[in-house]
Amino acid sequence: MVTKDTLFRPSKAESKADTITKIAMGIIDSETAARESKTARLRAARAERDASEATRIASGVKKTPKKKSAKAKPAN
Repeated sequence: MVTKDTLFRPSKAESKADTITKIAMGIIDSETAARESKTARLRAARAERDASEATRIASGVKKTPKKKSAKAKPAN
């Protein structure tokens, strides 16, 4: 059976370019998947933090104030 792939073979440069394109697309896809999973994880953590903060505010517990650091005296 004659198909376009068997009748017209790609040149070495075209086949090398196709290989590079496939590898690059694989890398891009894996980076996209990693970024999307990280974004989902961070969104879940932010939602959990906001929910606990809302619960804390509703219960009337005040946030502990941060201690201010003492200013350094200038050396004379």
